[in-house]
Amino acid sequence: MSDNKPGGAPTTRLQSCTFNKQSHRSKRGQEIARACLTLFIIVAALCTIQSFLPSLIWGSVFAIATWPLYTRVRSLCPQSLRSVILPLVFTIVIALIFIIPFLLITLKAVKEAQSALAWFEAARNSGIPFPQALSHLPYGEKYLAPWWHNHLSDPQNVADFAYSLNSKGMAVTKALGAQVAHRGTLFCFSILTLFFLYKDGNAVIHQCRIASRRAFGRRGEIIARQIVASVHGTVQGLVLVGMAEGAFMGVIYYLCGAPHSALFGVITAVAAMLPFCAAVAIGLVSLILLSKGAALAGVVTFCMGLLVIFVADHFVRPFLIGGTTKLHFLWVLLGILGGAETWGLLGLFAGPAVMAALDLVWRRWSMSSSRSKRHNHF
Repeated sequence: MSDNKPGGAPTTRLQSCTFNKQSHRSKRGQEIARACLTLFIIVAALCTIQSFLPSLIWGSVFAIATWPLYTRVRSLCPQSLRSVILPLVFTIVIALIFIIPFLLITLKAVKEAQSALAWFEAARNSGIPFPQALSHLPYGEKYLAPWWHNHLSDPQNVADFAYSLNSKGMAVTKALGAQVAHRGTLFCFSILTLFFLYKDGNAVIHQCRIASRRAFGRRGEIIARQIVASVHGTVQGLVLVGMAEGAFMGVIYYLCGAPHSALFGVITAVAAMLPFCAAVAIGLVSLILLSKGAALAGVVTFCMGLLVIFVADHFVRPFLIGGTTKLHFLWVLLGILGGAETWGLLGLFAGPAVMAALDLVWRRWSMSSSRSKRHNHF
């Protein structure tokens, strides 16, 4: 006899459908739980390293900017030098690019500070004499001279002022020292990050590509390439052009007889990495030349500086930055200035990268919309 009962098959199918629904709900619940756990781990990790995130980003920016040169040199080196020696050499070179100008400026500042302290000590003992140049002013001399004699010519008044200034200067010095120590620590971690990115860069790039394709598909990789190209263009347009401006203006300073032409060339190079900020350094050197009686040299320095800034900011930088990302220079400029205002120096590179990614997303979205409209029309 058969054990099959009428209606048995529908009952079995119903039980199978119920089991499949329960299994689907269970898998969906597990996916949601894994997503929540992953999000929690990411947030916890970011909170743990939040103080060092700028160091990691700076190290990544340095690595992206120098990666083409590094890979070119790496292909020419023997296999035994590629694992540790070459990454270490490149890391040391990048570190020295930042350390040497900082040491030059620091040594010059210490030397000037010693001269200022010696002058201040002499002023505390004998007061500050009234400058003869102020007596030739067409207006204000009769009001300025009595005030100067009452407040600055008297050694006691200068000593009281020095005491109040010293108490405030101690607090400023402590805050400045803490900031220098903090920035130095972050710089060391940036350099350490750079070393490991050089050492394991190929593996990191491979992992990032796989993660990007799994999370965002092929478009995610295209956007990542656009961001990398934006960082390359920004480094070339800001750092390299700024260094070229500083070197050229350093030669101009030397030919015009400006004091400490090499130091002011370095300062101009650092200022030139920000759009339109090189004019401040060039104007300062021009004023120094004018104060020394070299009127023609001061005017020539200022005019040549304005010409260099005009050519760099209107022709060279738009070509280097906008050419690599196909981004209009207005958006590049807004990205640089807005990024600097929002994220500080890091925003100089993050701002254009964000604007380049936004421009790519907008162009692809608008092209997709126009294609779909043409398709619907036909």
